[in-house]
Amino acid sequence: MDAMLKASNTMVNIDDLNRVAGKVVAKYTGAEAGLVTSGAAGGLVLQAAAVIAGKDPAKMKKLPNTEGMKNEIIIHKSHRFPYDQCYLSVGAKFVEIGDGRRCNQWELESAFTNQTAAVAYLFSPFITRRALPFRDVCEIAHQRDVPVIVDAASYTPPRANLTRFISEGADMVIYSKKKGVRGPQGTGILCGRADLIEAAYANASPHQFIGRGMKVAKEEIIGLVKALEIFVNEDEGLENQEYRRMSERAVDALIEIPGISAEVVHDEYDYLIPMALITFKENWEGKSRDEIWNLMIEEDPPIYLSDLGDPDTLAIDPFNLTELELEIVIERMHKIMTST
Repeated sequence: MDAMLKASNTMVNIDDLNRVAGKVVAKYTGAEAGLVTSGAAGGLVLQAAAVIAGKDPAKMKKLPNTEGMKNEIIIHKSHRFPYDQCYLSVGAKFVEIGDGRRCNQWELESAFTNQTAAVAYLFSPFITRRALPFRDVCEIAHQRDVPVIVDAASYTPPRANLTRFISEGADMVIYSKKKGVRGPQGTGILCGRADLIEAAYANASPHQFIGRGMKVAKEEIIGLVKALEIFVNEDEGLENQEYRRMSERAVDALIEIPGISAEVVHDEYDYLIPMALITFKENWEGKSRDEIWNLMIEEDPPIYLSDLGDPDTLAIDPFNLTELELEIVIERMHKIMTST
């Protein structure tokens, strides 16, 4: 907040600020270049603009009319999700591969045409792990000089993921910075190949092209850079120890309720920090999972449990909880789950 306050009282050249901020992003992601974006969604728009129009002003001015341009983005059917509309908003057309459950290598190989602009790949909790392995996708795409663009918006922490996807072959990666990094609410970071980041910025604010409306204020850019520096230097081991202790406290308070199981979960795919997972078993006789979720948000303050997992589970995510807030969560959840 101090950094953002100081920035609010300083006049800067926004191009110069973006270049300097981009160097910080590149440093911490291991990429050739970086850019602060208007959230992860804004970054997805710029990914698509960069691979379709590049930095050719004649093409950039036509967007979202992509007639005469390479405009096809190959994507696993199992990687379709609400935010992929950001790609379509630029004028991209999806070529889906796989059947929603699995995908064969030949399906990717046969999807390339002379209109292919990129291959999109999603890293997110609770999606299938039956998609083609990421390294293989990169290898197949690069053999055809096609870039791979990645949405990893919700995949930090762990901090290792900041550099993982670039090192495994991604050409551009977007991260949300309002989530795990705790940066300004409206920011994200885009990192990748220097030529593609240059093209993304050419399409972005303050330039008068398709990304003009997705402005990032100088205060947000400075705040994001400071938050990123803090994030990468924090002790993740100690952090996870604290999250585990808080999750264990929740498990201990709820595990005796008949008809449920409660455990601390932590893995590299779905539960990226330790969380308390509540599973409603076959002999559960209380309110439904969804009823409990709704009742938790109806009181003051509203409490939002994680309902992204299996339909018979709810999770308590300690990431942004204080000790007092955790106590409120536990007490309300226990009251709702034990009331008739």
